[in-house]
Amino acid sequence: MNGTQLPEIVTPVPGPESVARIDVLARHECPAITARRARRAEHLGTANDDPVVWDEAVGSNIRDVDGNRFVDWLSGFGVTLVGHRHPTVVAAAQAQADKLPHAMGDAWPDQSRIRLLERLAAFAPDPLSVIVLGLSGSDAIDAAVKTARLATGRAGVLTFEGGYHGLALGVVGLQSARPQFTEPFADIVHPHVHRLPLGASPHDVEALLQHGEIGLVLGEPMQGRGGFREAPQGFWAETAAIARRHGALFAFDEVLTGMGRTGVPFACTDEGVIPDLLCVGKALAGGWPLSACIGTPEAMAAWGASQGEAIHTQTFLGHPVGCAAALGVFELFDQGLLDAIQARSRALDDRFEGLRGRGLMRALALRPGSDALAVSRQLLQEGHLILPADAESLQITPAVTLSDAQIDHFAGRLEGLGALL
Repeated sequence: MNGTQLPEIVTPVPGPESVARIDVLARHECPAITARRARRAEHLGTANDDPVVWDEAVGSNIRDVDGNRFVDWLSGFGVTLVGHRHPTVVAAAQAQADKLPHAMGDAWPDQSRIRLLERLAAFAPDPLSVIVLGLSGSDAIDAAVKTARLATGRAGVLTFEGGYHGLALGVVGLQSARPQFTEPFADIVHPHVHRLPLGASPHDVEALLQHGEIGLVLGEPMQGRGGFREAPQGFWAETAAIARRHGALFAFDEVLTGMGRTGVPFACTDEGVIPDLLCVGKALAGGWPLSACIGTPEAMAAWGASQGEAIHTQTFLGHPVGCAAALGVFELFDQGLLDAIQARSRALDDRFEGLRGRGLMRALALRPGSDALAVSRQLLQEGHLILPADAESLQITPAVTLSDAQIDHFAGRLEGLGALL
């Protein structure tokens, strides 16, 4: 594979090897993790729709264990924006793994962590320059919630309907994109969460904040799991101003939108507001687990100096291989990655009607009456890996390696299904 090829399907999907390996998975993985044939057949009455088991990936192509080749329209949940297995990123990670695969978090850092912190601070919009590293988007949000608590002395958090901010216990209560994620744990999640509709009136925002209970206002420049929705122009700038006027910190969750996904380094600049805290992850390390909460010096000063034992850390903090991979991603920014993202965004605009979103974070509206889930399952059979953005739209978060031929093939399949606007 070279990463820009069309699908090639050589077995039924899922193929026999995928089915056999999913049967092994079913015996050993918690049943709530991966949707599998037996559970779906029992509870939904559907045909065999086991997931395909990935074996190899490069650029915008995936090959499964049966030898089927797919086009990945999701870039691994938005992680591989630069393309799967990008040689620059892989080389940086391999060189670090050969030298020092693990250091000691908050005790003894390595050079890759220090270099990454310097580079990430320079990349973030001024004055964001002080960073807490993590391994997942949930980690970054967790650091933001803690920072706001320390900085303001307040426990309350204001979020917005449809928001998604991770599933770790400390932050799962902040999300409302999927009620089923929170309901089983309702009695042990964050007890001081307030919600308003996305695009709520300034009066409603002011009314919540004026009581002095909320220390953090948290939003997404564009909702991901909430259906690729955006607030009205100017909403976030006004909301941030209200938050600061009442002594709260304003944070943006850019775990999905950040690191160039929308065609600019961070989507907050398109919103006309620089947050006090900026959470990033996913595309940060091009396929390795890494995240960051980037704050202003004033906000991060609330943590105080270390007294010899960090009050917020983890064993793999600033993992050397992940940091090195992220430095490889920054090499690609130096070589024109943003220009390439913008060019691919224009290619999508040229081919499809009904697109919403920015850059390579899009939702494609289908012909009225189409069922996005059913369409995504049919596209899987034809070699395109894609998921719904909502009931009538497909999620398009591809890698920058997506080729014109892959776009045309995908459009042709949608036309064949009668689903394209």
